[in-house]
Amino acid sequence: MIAFFNKFRIGLLPMYVLLAILISSFTSCSKDELEIQNDFPFELKVMPVPKEIANGNTVEIRLTIQPTSNYSNAQYYLRYFQFDGQGTLQYYEEPPYLPNDLYPLQAKQFRLYYTSNSTVSQSFDVWISDNFGNEKQLSFEFNNSD
Repeated sequence: MIAFFNKFRIGLLPMYVLLAILISSFTSCSKDELEIQNDFPFELKVMPVPKEIANGNTVEIRLTIQPTSNYSNAQYYLRYFQFDGQGTLQYYEEPPYLPNDLYPLQAKQFRLYYTSNSTVSQSFDVWISDNFGNEKQLSFEFNNSD
């Protein structure tokens, strides 16, 4: 009688394995929502800039936004604040930026132009942010070369 039950138990082994696979597949798919990534961090690359600037001169600042993922609906914005000296920051031939205002960026690779209006050292910060809440800060400091 014991030999009969052992043969019966061994014969049911494939069915137990199939049942375990079915149960695990149903319980692992219990989420009703898909996980959608909605955070796309980025890095900023900046070409070197001079350390000195004379009153009335302009310095070119080359920036590249490098996202960690390729997402076509990402939008980038710029704002800046100057806390030492005086000068203007602008995007190509656009009018100069106003401090702390948010400006949309049209490209991931662009140039900013800082023009000194001061005979003392100048410092300002630039913040680049995206529509996902990520933000990076860049600090620039120029000594006067007059």
